Amino acid sequence: MPADQPTIVATSGGYIAGRRTEIEFGALVHHAVELSGARRPRVCHVGTASGDQRSWQANVDEAARVAGWDLAHLNLFPMPQVLDVAEFVLSHDVVWVGGGSVANLLAVWTVHGLGPVLRTAWERGVVLGGVSAGSICWYLGGSTDSFGPELRVVTNGLGFLPYGSGVHFDSEAARRPVVHEAVRDGVLPETHCTDDGAGLVYFGTRLVEAVSERSRGGAYVVVRDSSGNPQEESLDIRRL
Repeated sequence: MPADQPTIVATSGGYIAGRRTEIEFGALVHHAVELSGARRPRVCHVGTASGDQRSWQANVDEAARVAGWDLAHLNLFPMPQVLDVAEFVLSHDVVWVGGGSVANLLAVWTVHGLGPVLRTAWERGVVLGGVSAGSICWYLGGSTDSFGPELRVVTNGLGFLPYGSGVHFDSEAARRPVVHEAVRDGVLPETHCTDDGAGLVYFGTRLVEAVSERSRGGAYVVVRDSSGNPQEESLDIRRL
């Protein structure tokens, strides 16, 4: 049962410490699943940004068992583990993309033609979501440490959402000034940003809600004003 409209949940969170497992899925991932409308959700986890690490996938598998979801991984390293990637992705209710290097993620996805597959899934009501690199990828671009500790801005995101992305706004001091500078210089357009634990929900390309799985932390929109200066606005946020 797909969502009734194209839906993206772009976040700086989603994983929490588990009670008896290494991790559990936080309220942000649960919210993405709820938006899919699926009773027994089929979740596709994509770990390209961290090189499809099998040890991390084992943690994600345990988290899925705790949640009671059917979960499968789309691996692209060393090769896709399925013959038909499009068919595999479209057989799920939710695609959740993990964090890591967004630059590497976008390069590998391009090689394997995953962008058009994900667009088709989005248009058909498969809920797309993710954390950090798995958030930036849905936008035109955003700030990243993919190239080293000095943040740079990528501008070759999938562009399903016609904005820039700013993640980890409250936990990494360099994130905010880099985004402000990129918006000021026109490198990024209007940019949507999240503190750790926060997420943004889009129906189509329309931002409909900011949510958080934590009691603190916010979400923001940064725009360039008529004088060419960056202006940041805090969004109302709902605590999940």
